[in-house]
Amino acid sequence: MKHLSRMVIAAVFATPAMAALAGEKECAPGYSYTTLNDPLALPPTTNANGINDKGDIVGTYGDASGYHGFLYSGGKYTTLNVPLAYDTYAFGINNKGDIVGYGVASGSIYGFLYSGGKYTTLSDPQGQFTEAYGINNKGQIVGQFNDSAGLRHGFLYSNGKYTTFDDPLATGGPNGTFARGINNDGQIVGYYADKASAIQGFLYKDGKYTTLDDPLATGGTQFSGINNRNEIVGSYATTGASHGFLYSNGKYTPINDPLGPSDSPALGINDKGEIVGFYHDASGAHGFLAIQCAK
Repeated sequence: MKHLSRMVIAAVFATPAMAALAGEKECAPGYSYTTLNDPLALPPTTNANGINDKGDIVGTYGDASGYHGFLYSGGKYTTLNVPLAYDTYAFGINNKGDIVGYGVASGSIYGFLYSGGKYTTLSDPQGQFTEAYGINNKGQIVGQFNDSAGLRHGFLYSNGKYTTFDDPLATGGPNGTFARGINNDGQIVGYYADKASAIQGFLYKDGKYTTLDDPLATGGTQFSGINNRNEIVGSYATTGASHGFLYSNGKYTPINDPLGPSDSPALGINDKGEIVGFYHDASGAHGFLAIQCAK
């Protein structure tokens, strides 16, 4: 399942209903983890990708027909399918309930905004294969697109206008710059491929790019989400494994679901510090919700 499990060179307080459905686990070091499985996923192929301050979670699940987005809200899963797309991936949600992601159709990949029950296509005019990943409460959207040569570029969509941005160190061939999250201050996180094709995390703030890498990474660092407290989540790679982390106040904290200790990337964070992502076990991929334990 390449879109759901790749390292990519591609939370609410647990309510009784949520715990009953997903199976809340006792507190692991620092965090309590709850498994999230869309009941329509077959075999287990659920990724939790984004969360807002209301605890609404978006992600993607797979079944025999392909991949579908989902919204998990109030203990209920709702399927999201972009019209005319055979695969749908939902990645970001803001406090208004606006959802972004992308759809895959024959020979095309295009971003979408789902708002008020309506899908709006997002397609950067400077390229092709547009993917939307993050949205803030102002409705600003970030993602990436491929140009005619196949090189990836980050984009910001705001007030009807697309702005391209590229980390100046993104010189590692076609992998380019990936934009994954944005907060209300316009700070953007993502990752890029450097001249050695190594994957490096970045923070774009006040017109400046800052490279940030988890010190435990031996195979690259990806930043995936940022909240309005400037807390960042992402993942880093080691040999044969991908591990989640929280980056806050200059410190990296591991975020690893104990059921998937060797593959547990963190993908989204809200202003309460609740984190979503996914882990792998022998049966497949499962979403998780991580909530910091009471001190």
